[in-house]
Amino acid sequence: MKLFGDKSGQDDGQYITALDIGTEYSKALIARLDGDKMTVIGAGRARQETGNMFNGAVADITGVVKNCEIALSKAEDQAGVQAKRVVIGIAGEFVKGITSTIRYRRPSPDRRLDEAEMQLIIDKVEERASIKAQRQIAFETGNPDVEVKLVNAAIVSIHIDGYKVTNPIGFQGRDVAIQIYTAFAPMVHIGALERVATELDLELVAVAAEPFAVARAVLGNEENPDYTAILCDIGGGSTDMAVVNDGGVEGTRMFGVAGRSFTKTISSDLNISYEAAEQLKTHLDSDKIKPSVRETIDRSIDKTLDVWISGVQLALSEFDAIDNLPGRFLLCGGGSSLEPLVERLETTSWYKDLPFTRKPIIQHIEPKDVAGIDDESGRVTDHTMITALGLLRVGYDTIDTSGNNEPTLRDRIDKILRI
Repeated sequence: MKLFGDKSGQDDGQYITALDIGTEYSKALIARLDGDKMTVIGAGRARQETGNMFNGAVADITGVVKNCEIALSKAEDQAGVQAKRVVIGIAGEFVKGITSTIRYRRPSPDRRLDEAEMQLIIDKVEERASIKAQRQIAFETGNPDVEVKLVNAAIVSIHIDGYKVTNPIGFQGRDVAIQIYTAFAPMVHIGALERVATELDLELVAVAAEPFAVARAVLGNEENPDYTAILCDIGGGSTDMAVVNDGGVEGTRMFGVAGRSFTKTISSDLNISYEAAEQLKTHLDSDKIKPSVRETIDRSIDKTLDVWISGVQLALSEFDAIDNLPGRFLLCGGGSSLEPLVERLETTSWYKDLPFTRKPIIQHIEPKDVAGIDDESGRVTDHTMITALGLLRVGYDTIDTSGNNEPTLRDRIDKILRI
């Protein structure tokens, strides 16, 4: 239930809200749909209480709802409307992004491939990926009965008789090989987000794996078969990575070392409160920090960076189906504001044992790099808002294909093909 009154404007179906519910902040964006473009007209953020989130997942629904209320109120006050439709991001170690390949030998190679046959192939891939994700999450949680749900799907590549095609509908041929990226999350996490949306009196149109949302942000609504990069979203509770190769999402990985990990190490090493440690971490360039304290902080950050770099290396080593990793390493999220982290990536040889052809270029993703989304709010100014922009893109993809009615089979195939 909303804690504040209606705004003067009305949502006529031309608006959408993105909620990036992070471990450190909740961020809300309200966008107006303008044909094939979106314009951000309201933005707000609110700092989370320490116990609201755990490693990117909701830990206290009531606390998260109150926090989102504050962020939403700021965005709605600026926008002058309440956008009833919302897309929410999901992150954390138990969100699994898997790229699966299925090879399908068609019984009638002379018959043109139609929607029904494509649906059969896609269902087979999703079923196989679901079983794999469930096994992984069951192993990591120790719960063999864990339930998972598909949150995102995107075709990486399609080959018919060895010939690459972008849309297989209408083609003839015997052997079809399809790579599909799928993201699954535990039902308990998705259920918590559904509850948050209900409490906020919003219509949940999509839940998106956050590294997938970042990929959608940079890919936009234009086909870009040459886009290749490693995307790294460093939040408060988790680091979420996506590898995009030739315009397709090859896969995503997440691990639970991020911004709060650095703060907790500083807090422990200096024997001070979490809040005091956070202040020191975010003001590293202050000349008011005593040299002895600064020395301890530097050691704490270096120690945590060793663990974080190991997480990055392990995550990237799992992309063993790629001959060469992309030469661009693009950062976003509040945790990527830590200068020693960027410096470590730029100045050390952490990449040497991975299949890079050269030292990767390290850059932040900026709002200007996000295609098809303009900002009128003046509040979307840096790399910390990229995930929220990506969530708007996922929401647009969902609304654009399904409209107000139940999506048809053709809608679903078109949606997967376009993403």
